[in-house]
Amino acid sequence: MAITMTVHGAARTVTGSCYLIETDRCKFLVDCGMFQGAKTLKELNYEPFPFEPGDIDFVLLTHAHIDHSGLIPKLAKHGFSGPVHATRGTIDLLGSMLPDAGHIQEVEVEELNRRNARRGRPAVTPIYTASDAEDCLRLMKPVTYDGWFEPAEDVCARYWNAGHILGSASIEIEIDAGSAAPRRLRLLFSGDIGPDAQTFHAAPESPENLDYLICETTYGGRTRERLTHDDRLGILAKEVTDAFKDRGALIIPAFAVERTQELLADLVELVNSGAVPRVPIFLDSPLAIRATQAFIDHADELENGDAFRKAMATPLLRTTETPTESMGIERMEGNHIVIAASGMCDAGRIRHHLKNHLWRQNSTVLLVGYQAQGTLGQILADGAKAVRIQGEEIRVRARIRQTDIYSGHADGPALVEWVRQRSPVKRAILLTHGEDAGLEAMHKALSDLGLDGERIIEPTLDDIFDLMTELPGPRLRPGPRRLRAEEVGRFDWHNDFSKLWLDISEELDRAADDRAKNALIRRLRHALEERERR
Repeated sequence: MAITMTVHGAARTVTGSCYLIETDRCKFLVDCGMFQGAKTLKELNYEPFPFEPGDIDFVLLTHAHIDHSGLIPKLAKHGFSGPVHATRGTIDLLGSMLPDAGHIQEVEVEELNRRNARRGRPAVTPIYTASDAEDCLRLMKPVTYDGWFEPAEDVCARYWNAGHILGSASIEIEIDAGSAAPRRLRLLFSGDIGPDAQTFHAAPESPENLDYLICETTYGGRTRERLTHDDRLGILAKEVTDAFKDRGALIIPAFAVERTQELLADLVELVNSGAVPRVPIFLDSPLAIRATQAFIDHADELENGDAFRKAMATPLLRTTETPTESMGIERMEGNHIVIAASGMCDAGRIRHHLKNHLWRQNSTVLLVGYQAQGTLGQILADGAKAVRIQGEEIRVRARIRQTDIYSGHADGPALVEWVRQRSPVKRAILLTHGEDAGLEAMHKALSDLGLDGERIIEPTLDDIFDLMTELPGPRLRPGPRRLRAEEVGRFDWHNDFSKLWLDISEELDRAADDRAKNALIRRLRHALEERERR
């Protein structure tokens, strides 16, 4: 029997998780996520899938984060008829997350089309709408942890707690290889692996003795200090009190699922203990509001769930569902906290708050999650003096702070130990869901453990692997590669153009007078004319 796997996402980048498994009897996906980051990467979301959606028999979904689930509505819109297997916690989160993703696309495309009309550019359409997302929810089929099930005649699967977010899983798969192999082929997809100690989840679990391990490397090579709960509260308390100097506001871009709920629980605990002032805490994200309710509904399944349920009853927490309520926060003066999505500042209401606060010297922006290359969050973290948000130039005078004490991912040493515990891996370990530095560090760390370096593979986008060979080297699928390796997980020309625009604007501001400004413009125009003559 022929069994192949094609890596259609999360290859040398941390987003777009999507793996296509093909046997003689079926085709299925593990994850179907949205690309995030630089525009070159995000444009892949608008392109046709590199496979026929109607040919896919089922999807095995690791968890609800949009970079793992966000293109399922598009898949269904273009011919996939299901099912999508996921844990009950994941399905409950997707009931809010996918329609929210569709709504955001509709709103952003509407704004973009207004700008395009003024520029004489053609209109674009959303990848999918909120209605499309609602329609695909009927395809969801719940599974439990630790129990085998058969999504197809020659395929068995089992979900293991990954300790990442509510409902997250690593997925163990066994495929009947027929007479070509003495036993079933065993694969494990890590999904996103959580740290050993989290507010809401037990440590991750999964099996050993595998043929293939497909492992995330988000924090490969990074080591975080091991912190107790009290240590974490102390760090957050200092960030809050420092932000409140000069009657400043604290703006926190946060992923709507898990990160927001952890932050809320800790902030309420700090307020109740008197460690920080009693100030309004605005949760300005309809998705995060609904996700928080899902956590309350699943509190009995979570570590510290009862305490979380009680904390969410605080009168300090103010939820803003409507755009009008969100805009009203702008009139707030003095100390207050705003938590809004998205965590990498690339979409959602957080951009409105950044436009309102980045230019204020007494405001603080606290980044608490992973910032992928090319995202606004990463640009701010790198110390940009100015940024462009929705076509508008904003000077950055606010304090930009960053902490990873709320990371939902295992760090480098924890990932290496997790892989070690999965041993032996007989054929190959594929390192995915990471950028170059993390991939290289993880490869070296695993080699230092004594693992065969030739069996540690770093796929590039659209690589295809023959899983029936003893040592599966990648080969390119038929047709052109969607992006070259050097175009994935890096700043692209859109980022460079935005920076150039800001640099030109800054130089014009520095020019002594109109004569100096005109001289600079003439030099720029001359450079363009020289290019045209060549």
